[in-house]
Amino acid sequence: MVAVVLQESGRSGQSKHPSAEGSHQSPDPMLSFSLSGPHHPRNLPNGVPVHRGRRLHGALLEAVLLVLQLDMPDMPSFLCRLAVAVAIGVAHTAYAAPAASAAAAADPCAKIAGTLFAPPADALACMKSFPFNETLKQNVLTVISRVFDFYTFEDYYLDSPPPFQDSTTNIRAQLARINQTHYETDFDFNKDMYDFTTQLNDGHTRWFPDCYTQFQNLLPAPVVTLEENGVQNVFVAPDSVELISLLGSNFTSFFDEIHFDWKRLAGAKVLEIEGMDAYAYAQHIAETQSGNYLDLGVRINSAFSSYRISGTDFSQRFGDISGPQFPTQNTLTMKLIPMNSTRAETVAVPFLASYLGLPFTNREDFWAINCAANDETNGVDFKSSAQLAKLSDKRSQKLARASIVDVSAKNAVGLPSQFEPTLPPVNGSEGVIKSFILPDKKTGVMFVGSFEPDDFFQFQTDVQTTITAFQEAGVSQLLIDLTNNGGGFVCLGQFLHVFLTGSKSLGNFPNPGFQSTNRANPLAQKILASDIELGVTEEISFYTADNWAFLSNNTEMPPTANYMAPPTSRQINGQTYVESQRFLDVCPFNVDIPEDPPFEPSKIAIVGNGNCASTCAMFSTLMNERHNTTIAVFGGKPGLPTQFKGMAGNQVLEWFDIDSEIKTANLKDDPLAPPDLLVSGDFRHNWRIAYSFFDEKVPIAYVSELPHFRFAYTVDTYNNPQNLWEFAAKQLLG
Repeated sequence: MVAVVLQESGRSGQSKHPSAEGSHQSPDPMLSFSLSGPHHPRNLPNGVPVHRGRRLHGALLEAVLLVLQLDMPDMPSFLCRLAVAVAIGVAHTAYAAPAASAAAAADPCAKIAGTLFAPPADALACMKSFPFNETLKQNVLTVISRVFDFYTFEDYYLDSPPPFQDSTTNIRAQLARINQTHYETDFDFNKDMYDFTTQLNDGHTRWFPDCYTQFQNLLPAPVVTLEENGVQNVFVAPDSVELISLLGSNFTSFFDEIHFDWKRLAGAKVLEIEGMDAYAYAQHIAETQSGNYLDLGVRINSAFSSYRISGTDFSQRFGDISGPQFPTQNTLTMKLIPMNSTRAETVAVPFLASYLGLPFTNREDFWAINCAANDETNGVDFKSSAQLAKLSDKRSQKLARASIVDVSAKNAVGLPSQFEPTLPPVNGSEGVIKSFILPDKKTGVMFVGSFEPDDFFQFQTDVQTTITAFQEAGVSQLLIDLTNNGGGFVCLGQFLHVFLTGSKSLGNFPNPGFQSTNRANPLAQKILASDIELGVTEEISFYTADNWAFLSNNTEMPPTANYMAPPTSRQINGQTYVESQRFLDVCPFNVDIPEDPPFEPSKIAIVGNGNCASTCAMFSTLMNERHNTTIAVFGGKPGLPTQFKGMAGNQVLEWFDIDSEIKTANLKDDPLAPPDLLVSGDFRHNWRIAYSFFDEKVPIAYVSELPHFRFAYTVDTYNNPQNLWEFAAKQLLG
């Protein structure tokens, strides 16, 4: 018999971690749900669905309903729902947020339902209306802890080598701290976990709770770093009026209603932010919020607004200062000098939160839509054709990816049209690559916005089409722009590398990628062995050997090869790290690779802002390590070295992916296997290492590789790609 108990939850553990907002010891009791009996959520049978779109109080209450009906099958369903409704009502009352009306007080989410934008305090009240629950916390912690067993860089974090030493932490100690901390709300727990994983500064390894990543704070005064008269300073983006106007009247009318004149701030020189020197504040954001990149200099550049390609369109990022993930700030205080003025003034600039999720009407809707586990949260057994039929194309694809998750991409704002290139695009520019011939008629530009197009093979065709168009036009030199490229398909980075340099250039190492390994923890070894026994192949698994080529001769392994038998080991920061034997990628190319490069290697150059992640980082590292390609970085904090690449792993597995690997290998019941998530979320991890050509013992992630040139942005280049390309072509290619 199951007991559904509404109880007072005791306090235990006091957080000493500065990011653990809302977590502390308190004498005030809180209400939470406690389940006991054979159908406790941790004992629920696999495959119990928690569907998106139901009007219910999340995965936990779905479990309560299921448990009641399993234990008391004769109990009418309306009585089950009545019991749960009573519990929900009590919990809602305990966590009501103050509001003008009784209805809004009982349901802070209803207050902002149907709106695209909301004051941050209102958005936060909605998210904080869900009480902390220990069962959900333990479920998430167990999943994350066991997935960390597959993480390739865990031991490196104990003492990260220079210049990445600020990215140092004891991962298991942090998990223990979170486990011992009691939180006021479910939001507080998830934000602490989000902050901890974000501050690893590895965009491949992060916790994304879907419930709390649906809002993004936006400031009507995005900031940039610009050089003026030979001196670099922080400014409100000069194009902010044009940029902010693209958000529409739903955004701008809020500031009209509160009589805040945001337009007059455009172009203002920013002296201080939140009482700190402007660059010092950018560094503070880079150290606490930006994440994604091991290198501090790259993260600081991420704090500022910059151009990019989002989807297949030109776009402009707000930057991490002006577009933080959570609506936890109501204002940002700046000391600034407006344009056409010489007097400094202090201005508290209001944030407005943008809602990025599906429509909801109330608190229960919000949870069901954004927070409850759904059909694609947890992995599937890929041997089951019935389960495969339910999946989206993206879920069912087995193509190696390495990319970061930039939540701001959901809130993509177009680059104001007057700053887009005026040159006609060449053929092959319909997708994530935009290509042009500069007015000098000798320089071709490829702005590679991403390595994750909608069509894997069309990307290759587009590259071939573009290079052919350049050659037919007499172009003799190539400039590649990698600004804000978040990565994508691993093999497309390798394809672009070998297509631009020619197969002959690979010499005695004919593979266009890196030597690679994955972590050979005990469960990983079981997965590979089970896959071999079951006859699983690369069509449904990333672990099987036919995904890889032998290091010795670059030929594809048979699916029966066990490249973890025996595993290899080495010492990293006093820990024994166990990994597979080394292997190479096997990549499907649908166009012929030229033997000779289409351009002289000395006539190829790369530009970017260092925010070049994952596959992008691997591509730029290949070009640097194997061909010494000229690379330049724009922006960043004056005087602080900035790498040309962001985080460089070799392959990322999402939670769905690793859970599917476990289930496909028939190992979900193994004591080392993580349980299914009870909430909608993703804990991704870096699953493979790429080893440097400079030092084959060191992952490229931990090799310091600085650009050959460093340039400041100016008012003419920070948001105008064509102006930047024309400047860079003269400086780098002549």
